[in-house]
Amino acid sequence: MKEEIIIAGFGGQGVLSMGKILAYSGLMEGKEVSWMPAYGPEQRGGTANVTVIVSDDRISSPILSSYDTAIILNQPSLEKFESKVKPGGTLIYDGYGIINPPTRKDINIYRIDAMDAANEMKNAKAFNMIVLGGLLKLRPIVTIENVLKGLKKTLPERHHHLIPMNEAAIHKGMEIINKF
Repeated sequence: MKEEIIIAGFGGQGVLSMGKILAYSGLMEGKEVSWMPAYGPEQRGGTANVTVIVSDDRISSPILSSYDTAIILNQPSLEKFESKVKPGGTLIYDGYGIINPPTRKDINIYRIDAMDAANEMKNAKAFNMIVLGGLLKLRPIVTIENVLKGLKKTLPERHHHLIPMNEAAIHKGMEIINKF
């Protein structure tokens, strides 16, 4: 198994955190992982993306020109990365951040209304975990148990009380993702 993923959106959407949690989860399962963030000088509101590779075998390079899966959270990222999804690959997008939805016919496209679900949960910070739940339903590359361990590793200890809410958000994402 080898999954090459790009997660892209605006700073503040939890793009880098989502990638880091995936990487830690893969490590906890004994897999080879790569986590390579890229972001502009703006901390919030600028574009951000992260490439994550989770593999049973050694990873030759963290630099990719095409992806098995793309998680797209805003229009500029869709315009940049839609064409880089491998034929037969998967593109997941949040309906809130996309004005013109993806148009390719040779990939599997899924919509997840994560922003709406986060608002229903009355917790905007749950957004990225809802999206992660959608990914894990389609591509179970790591277990939820290890995602929760990854959360413990990435969240400061003062935020560990939020882990049950994050678990609920992951399950919500698994429920609401839909084929486009």
